[in-house]
Amino acid sequence: MLRSGRIVTIRLKPVKTTDRLSYQRKFVRVAPHAFQFAMSNCHAEWWPKFEVGWTIADIMRIGILSRNPGLYSTRRLAEVARMRGHRVEIIDTTSVAVHIGRGDGDATIPQQLVASLPGMTETTKLPTLDAIIPRIGTSVTFYGLAVVRQFETAGVLTTAASSAIACSRDKLQSLQLMSQAGLPIPRTAIVAQPEALFSAIEAIGGLPAVVKLISGTQGRGVFLAHHFTTVAAILRKVTELNRQAIVQEFIAEADGRDMRLIVVGGRCVAAMQRQAPFGEFRANLHRGGSASAVTPEPATVALAVAAARTHGLAVAGVDLVSTRRGPLLLEVNSSPGLEGIEKATGIDIASEIVRYVETAPSRPQPPRKSRSK
Repeated sequence: MLRSGRIVTIRLKPVKTTDRLSYQRKFVRVAPHAFQFAMSNCHAEWWPKFEVGWTIADIMRIGILSRNPGLYSTRRLAEVARMRGHRVEIIDTTSVAVHIGRGDGDATIPQQLVASLPGMTETTKLPTLDAIIPRIGTSVTFYGLAVVRQFETAGVLTTAASSAIACSRDKLQSLQLMSQAGLPIPRTAIVAQPEALFSAIEAIGGLPAVVKLISGTQGRGVFLAHHFTTVAAILRKVTELNRQAIVQEFIAEADGRDMRLIVVGGRCVAAMQRQAPFGEFRANLHRGGSASAVTPEPATVALAVAAARTHGLAVAGVDLVSTRRGPLLLEVNSSPGLEGIEKATGIDIASEIVRYVETAPSRPQPPRKSRSK
């Protein structure tokens, strides 16, 4: 009898026979009770035709931090984890209580806010989790980081450490980190004073220039400026809104194309090329771009893996652009969307992520800090 709390991977290896099933190779991953049911209900004559083997792994309780359980990526991750026999909790990030300094034994145990009296909440302990998969939206980055840190304090494995998420969300810090690691990035400058704008534009190679808000996703907060006065006006407006921006070289030869590679556990598991629509320079799918599967060069794959590792991310979406100087890293996403790239490539990326969670020995290392000289 198989122990509870385990899942079984069954491999059916066909042998030579005229039976039509002999030309198929079946890989099935089920919970023990389902395996036992299948063994007791299959036709006896099937089994002599197959070699049956199985491996046993722990059933895990996995938490997916997501504000919207209906999102494609959240649904896919939950669906795959459950199919593989795991228990899944989809947890609204903002519903996790961050209470610290209480001095009791429950201080490090993540708790969830639940409704009690109208307009009031109380806390209840969350189920003990083995791992979390953070899907932190940019609008709740600050609180989301606090929640991930709370789980880290409790010793829960995470596919993205809080420090790694924070670094990837800050475009300037992310670029500085990659530059310090010797990874190729576009020429970039930050402007603190209006008088410094001219030298900043010169430093990145002149106009046109791309102006990016330091925090933003899906192509939001990214502008292409062909005139010095346009850059100045954008930066002035950004300052008025108490935001920060960087100025970056425009890669004209890219012709509106870039690549998104998904890195899981130090491996590139999928890649797509994105093409911006006519009249647009941003290739983001949320901006109307189109996507197709692509097989990247080994050097491009190595860059993407290095970028994810430098950020300390076990799961990352890495964006690159091809130039005459070779591939350049644009940015690293700690919560890459799965819908566009799964549909473009036909690759089951959600399963790759869950498999990483099953086999990860410990939490990913935090972003690397540059050595002081």
